[in-house]
Amino acid sequence: MNLKRRIRASEEIPTCSMADIAFLLIIFFLVTTTMSMDRGLGLQLPALGQGKKVPKKNLCHIWINASNDVAIGGEVIPIGEIENIIRQKLEENSRLIISVKTDREAKYKTMIDVLDELKLAEAPRISLASPD
Repeated sequence: MNLKRRIRASEEIPTCSMADIAFLLIIFFLVTTTMSMDRGLGLQLPALGQGKKVPKKNLCHIWINASNDVAIGGEVIPIGEIENIIRQKLEENSRLIISVKTDREAKYKTMIDVLDELKLAEAPRISLASPD
């Protein structure tokens, strides 16, 4: 009798190299992933105790009160109009310094929106005044 053994195909999935494949995928994603580093606001802050006298004609005050209203020179305006007003003031006086003063109770988002509008207006000199 000539009995031949049947060769059966394995019904299992070979998992001996799964750990190697997973390790290689982890290494691949670690090497190719880039992390974006937000730089925040691009402001240059003066050294402590450093101050200068500035003529009042070269100052423009922007106040943000506790109810998030924005006022330029005592007149309450919408945030969307800041860019146009500041551009006009910068055309009249190129040495203008914009002083932004925020109430402690005001939302941080309002201050950032005002700073964004000043950036759109291409204001070169911005001063952040501390709330009293």
